[in-house]
Amino acid sequence: MPEEPHHAPSRPPFVEPTAADWVYLEGRRRRAKAWTQRQRPKSMATVVGQLMIRRGYGRVQSAGSLAAAWSEVAGELVAGHTRVGAIRRGVLAVTVANSTLMQELVFQKPALVAKLSGRCPELKLRDMRFRIGPVE
Repeated sequence: MPEEPHHAPSRPPFVEPTAADWVYLEGRRRRAKAWTQRQRPKSMATVVGQLMIRRGYGRVQSAGSLAAAWSEVAGELVAGHTRVGAIRRGVLAVTVANSTLMQELVFQKPALVAKLSGRCPELKLRDMRFRIGPVE
């Protein structure tokens, strides 16, 4: 019996891709790139930064630096009878132990705002509000 020659399987003829084919392939490329971006390991700086944001450690750290700056600007005696609060829209809330001290701080407010703004320009402090309350 004569051997039949081995033929390679026939290939379909080349067809030029259409615009729809290119759009489909571009979408697949983008999805694959996005998937690999999500799967890559994150840098330690990114992970720690996200953790600090989620847990609010940045606010705690800035509150500590604000309290230290207030203690230096207002003086140890005044700082012992006051407590700094949060800054909202450029206004610092300060709790004061008694009305006499509060009145004195109101008189000194422009100088205190200027000193705190000079010491901590990143706070963008523009005013202070004083209220009487527990300081402890």
